[in-house]
Amino acid sequence: MSKQNIELLASYFTLAGDVYPFGPTEISPFTLQQRAEAAAKAGFKGLGLIHQDLLATADKIGYPTIKKIMQDNGMKHLELEFLVDWYLDGDRRKASDKFREEILDAAEAIGCRSVKIAPGLHDTTPADIPRMAEAFAGVCADAAKRGVNIVIEIMPFSNVATIDTGLAIVQSADQPNGGLLLDTWHIARGGMDYSEIAKIPSHFIKSIELDDAAAEIEGSLWEDTIYNRKLCGEGALNPAAFIKAVQDVGYKGPYGVEILSKTYRKLPLEEMARRSFETTMAQFQAD
Repeated sequence: MSKQNIELLASYFTLAGDVYPFGPTEISPFTLQQRAEAAAKAGFKGLGLIHQDLLATADKIGYPTIKKIMQDNGMKHLELEFLVDWYLDGDRRKASDKFREEILDAAEAIGCRSVKIAPGLHDTTPADIPRMAEAFAGVCADAAKRGVNIVIEIMPFSNVATIDTGLAIVQSADQPNGGLLLDTWHIARGGMDYSEIAKIPSHFIKSIELDDAAAEIEGSLWEDTIYNRKLCGEGALNPAAFIKAVQDVGYKGPYGVEILSKTYRKLPLEEMARRSFETTMAQFQAD
């Protein structure tokens, strides 16, 4: 695939600045307009958003203005995260269902391509495949009414830690707008060889995220993923091989870039955008 046909999406934390998942706040110190302009200047064609930050922005300027900012800056691929507890019961499920409506309404309002949903984080209980597949199908059905994909992210510190588990859920649910999000870090740190990607039918690969990391885990898996990721090509995970694996099964969508790093996130916004774009594009092979 020619580099001219590759379109990159800056995942939320790649350009959010000095914030991180489940930190004191996830709201970016940079305005959405600043992030969209920096992304466009660097060459990105898409932007990731997180619900907390999106709501804070919408309260100030409204969804129509947000949509216009994205259009004005050529951000044609938008994603929104993160829905949790979507397969549970009781009060947590009630809260999740309420949040589901909010996040899907927001995704529809600004024209998102996908909403990311989380498996059971830090849950080592084996996944209940039939239960999760049924719940996943329900989320997908709600999202389909709004023209949005639902992607479940495979994570090594969760109950969906492997390609086999994730694939079993999305295959059993079998929804046209439902599939997997494959992230270089999560696949590599989960001990999976990139050759395993070949077992996934291409229509179930809905989103890709690229990043890199050191050969050895630094701290816990959780600490490694939110503090110590590296720009593509600056670590040992071989993102170029990961890209080839997803291309070989037929993936043709945009590629997310998700850099979570305690040093990188303190850089100036335009430098974060430029470096993340250039290092990622360098991983793609020219024709």
